[in-house]
Amino acid sequence: MQETIIDKDTRLLVVSAHAGDFIWRSGGTIAKYIKHGAQVSLVILSYGARGESNDLWNDLNQTMENVKKIRRQEIEEATKQLGVTDYEIWDLQDYHMSVTDQDKERMLRKIREVQPHVILTHGPKDAFNPDHELVSNFVFEASVLSTSNGVRLEDTKRSKQSSIFGFEPHQAEISDFKPEVIIDITETYEQKVAAMNCFKAQKHLIDYYSAKALIRGNQARRCSGNNEYQYAEAFTRFFPYVGGTFN
Repeated sequence: MQETIIDKDTRLLVVSAHAGDFIWRSGGTIAKYIKHGAQVSLVILSYGARGESNDLWNDLNQTMENVKKIRRQEIEEATKQLGVTDYEIWDLQDYHMSVTDQDKERMLRKIREVQPHVILTHGPKDAFNPDHELVSNFVFEASVLSTSNGVRLEDTKRSKQSSIFGFEPHQAEISDFKPEVIIDITETYEQKVAAMNCFKAQKHLIDYYSAKALIRGNQARRCSGNNEYQYAEAFTRFFPYVGGTFN
């Protein structure tokens, strides 16, 4: 079956709870979209300073300010590896994260600004990370509100409903994750590896997600019959596939 064409008119919005989530879970897909000319916008809601920078806190003299500084540097280096130029960091507190009415309006505005065809964010269930579950619901609600003419925000226009896909959580089986979409990232896998290696605060995840890409690549070959697929990333989908033919 013919794959969906990615080009300069394709708009992708990625919303990541913490500094590294978008790399581990969708770095290859992001790089692929950029490589084929898509417009990619990235929102990183927090630095993950409290809950996802454990290696940095081994220094007894460590400070929150310095952890955020290091994580910003990691983000800057990683986004360069993927080719991401349009990104913003909201600097919300993590572990545990909460969102205010102001944050909700800000996300709604962002979606209406980008008018994305596709949104990538966290899936609805993550057994070990309530921040991810909160962000999943946060983005989903904003995406639905963005489509309503009755939700009036100055200087914005309603958007069409985006296709929304959820990242694979770290502990997939424990989180009851089942791959519903598998994206081949063979052509951008090395970019993902380079981006992962920028995150010194979470070095323990690099081997894990390298192995995960290999496993999903195996499943991509098995499910498609395309032996050129070597590495892949898996996602869940928020809405059913809709089209004139099976795809």
